[in-house]
This record gives sequence, structure tokens and C-alpha cells, in this order.
Amino acid sequence: MGAPRPGPGTPRVPLVTCAPPSKTEPATLMSVVTRFAPSPTGMLHVGGVRTALFSWLYARRMGGRFILRVEDTDRERSTDEAVRVILEGMQWLALEADEGPYYQTKRVDRYGEVIRGMLDDGTAYHCYCTKQELDQLREQQIARKEKPRYTGICRDRTTPREGVQPVVRFRNPLDGAVVVEDLVHGSVTFQNRELDDLIIARSDGTPTYNFCVVVDDMDMGVTHVIRGDDHLNNTPRQMNMLRALGATPPVYAHVPMILGPDGAKLSKRHGAVSVLQYEEEGFLPDALLNYLVRLGWSHGDQEIFTRAEMVAAFDIHDVNKAASAFNPEKLLWLNQQHMMRAEPAALVPHLRAQLRRLGIDSDDTALLVGVILSQRERAKTMKEMAQNSRFFFTETVEFDPKAVAKHLTAEAKPQLTKVREQLASVADWTAPAIHTVLNDLATSLQTGLGKIAQPVRVAVAGSAVSPPIDATLALLGRERTLRRIDAALRQIPA
Repeated sequence: MGAPRPGPGTPRVPLVTCAPPSKTEPATLMSVVTRFAPSPTGMLHVGGVRTALFSWLYARRMGGRFILRVEDTDRERSTDEAVRVILEGMQWLALEADEGPYYQTKRVDRYGEVIRGMLDDGTAYHCYCTKQELDQLREQQIARKEKPRYTGICRDRTTPREGVQPVVRFRNPLDGAVVVEDLVHGSVTFQNRELDDLIIARSDGTPTYNFCVVVDDMDMGVTHVIRGDDHLNNTPRQMNMLRALGATPPVYAHVPMILGPDGAKLSKRHGAVSVLQYEEEGFLPDALLNYLVRLGWSHGDQEIFTRAEMVAAFDIHDVNKAASAFNPEKLLWLNQQHMMRAEPAALVPHLRAQLRRLGIDSDDTALLVGVILSQRERAKTMKEMAQNSRFFFTETVEFDPKAVAKHLTAEAKPQLTKVREQLASVADWTAPAIHTVLNDLATSLQTGLGKIAQPVRVAVAGSAVSPPIDATLALLGRERTLRRIDAALRQIPA
């Protein structure tokens, strides 16, 4: 198990995380702890959600713990709105954390404690180089076609520099190599001579991102770090800092990027929008997670997964290192598949939420379930279902002028009048009984059922599109159906 998290004032004792499993040691022999650690400097989008999902799934699969941590040390760029989206997004997705959310801004005392210990141990030092001096050094290195890096000018400095507030740098090893045994990318080697001495505290004393991550992972006993492969270059420095603190680095898995359909970096036009926008657009959380889990991971030929099936099948070792392209059409298809397979009662809250956005609400569960059953094969999102179903929940009908002009004509009035008469006599107001009445009437009038149904559909729904007419009328009920037909008949000229 991971060591307890020290609070402010706790004596600085190096904390050791669980050792990563060997190739012959099953991961189940260790207590797996994963974390999702978003930065609230931008909105949580699908790339971050997939990282959270992989971390959550692996913890659940291994019977471990999943931690939510908000890395908000960048106070200038972090926003309360971004934090809200993270928390509400994780709640909507039902990626529940076993611990957290933790906030780095509330752990500043702990970071300061560790930095003071590193200065005492000699694994960190004060650097008095000014920004101008560092910029000049960088220009000279570029001019010599060298890799720009800090050269360790202050590594052996023992006296302060008048008038300069120093930063604190980590004393990175000068020789040897760091080997990252990455679960996705395999063995990746970094030479220590290529890694400069990272700043771990700014001149104002605030700790930096890479340092806070190290302390958090160490204190929280994180055993597996699953994150985007854009962090791979940070990993050797973080591993060196963990070892300097007497901790064993966790196992790393750097997952590939998600690209747009055109192969370019995912942007807003591709789908890199706030995760809550997917909720607003009527996507189901399980459908979005199902889509994202298949970006870079597969389980045979299976396309559609329940949440339980994802937990049972997912293994971080099976993630592909190649980038995947985001396909909005595939996401829409999967969403409809989940709508069609879900228990109707489970979709009721989603339909009600979409109806509320249209200024409509209903607590009639039977009607809501009936609408779901009649509409879910006709809509790809819950938003589309709600928009197509407004007429079920309103007292008045919004008419489509084109549908009215085509179907509520003087020629159609006699047939619609007969339909009204026949429906008024239906004793058992059910879809089968209504179907029989309309079918018999079409036969007696020697016309197709469509000729009968379309004027009725426009009269009760306002448009020429609805679920099957018998199901539509059954859901509307006798009184509303007859009232709407009467109102339509009054609009038709003689």
C-alpha cells in the first residue's frame, strides 16, 4: 500500500511507492494506484477524458485505487471555470475517484518542506543566474548549434549573489542514463548529460509543475502513471527526482495523442471541446467512454462495450503506441447503439435534461419511457430525440408550413374527418387498436395507410415526421389526439 500523505509540519521522511511489477510478477500482487491529474488551464476535452478513463479502468480492473488530483499551481492560467468542468465532467462520466479531488495549491507547505530537505541534502541548490544571463547563454548555444540547456553554472556556488532572488534547481546526475520501461512505448533511454538541472522552485518560492507532480505521486503512493505521450520527455527528470528522494518511480504508460480526422492535432473543429458540451449535445457518457476506449485499444473485434465489459477486458499493456484519429460519425453511431441497448428507464434523466433545455419538463415516467422506446431508433443523440419529441409534452402544436401545405388540404379534410370519427369510437386506446382502426379505414376508402396517416401525423405532431402513427397517438392519449385533430380541421379551408 502507498504511504500516508504527510501534512504541513510532518517531518520530512522519504516515502517509497510500491515497486513496479517485474515481467514475471503479476500486477495483482501489488496494490495498484492510478491518478488523473488535469491542469485547469484549459477545458477538459476528449484527450484528457481518455487518459482519465484508461487510469480509472486499470485501477478498477486490478482492484486498486483511482485518485483525482487538480494540478493548479499555474495560478495565472488556471480558472475556476476549468475546475468546474473537470469536476462536473468526471461526475457526468461517472468516473468516480476513490480519493480526491486534491488540489496542489493546498499542498504548498508540503512542497516547501521537501525543497528545504533537498537543499539540506545537496540534491538541490540555489541558482542566481538572471533571466538576461540565461537568455544570453541560450543565444550563444544556438549560435554554436548546440542544444540549449542550463550548464550548471551555480551547482557549486556557496555564497549568495547580492540583489538576486534565486530559484531552486534539482541537481540532476551528470552521467549515466535513465531507462523508462514504458508500458506503451517499450524501453526508452535518456542520457543524463542531456538533461539539464530543472527549476523546482521559482524565485518567488512557488514550486514548479514537474516538482509538484513528483511529490504528489510519491506521497499518494501512485504505482502507475498513465498519461499522454507529450509528457514522456518529463519522465526521466521526474524519475531522477523520485530516486533522489528515496522513492521508487511508478510504472509509466504514455498513451498516444488523438488526432483530428485529417491527421492534424485535435482542435475544437475536430471535437476538442469541453467534455460537458458532449452532454449538452445529447451524447450518453457510456457511449463517449466506449468510443474513447477504442482509440488505441482493442479487444478482438468487439466494438460495443458496456462499462462492466470495459473494466473486465481493459489492460494498459494492450494500448497501441500509434496515434488514433477522432471520427465524429463513429461516435454518433456508437451513441445510437447505446441508446438502443440501454434500459429505457436509464435514459429518462438524459431525456428530461434535454427537454429542460427546450423549456419543457415532465415527470410522467410512463410517457418519457414510451417516447424513448418509439424514438430511439430514429435519433442519434438524446438532444435530437428531445427536439423531435417536443409535441408529446406541449399543449399546442408548432406546425411546419410545408407539411401543412402538403397534407392539411381541402382534399384531405373528408378523410381526416372520418379518421376523427373512427378514433373517437376506440374503446381500447392502445397502439394495436389504433392501428386496426386506421388500417380498416384505409381499406374501406380504397387508399393506402400512408394517405390516411400523414394528415393525422401533421395534425397531432405538426410535421410529417414522427414515430409510427399508432404509437404516436397511443402516447398522446385520446383527449389530446382528438383535440389536435379538431384544431387542424378548423384550419383547413372548406
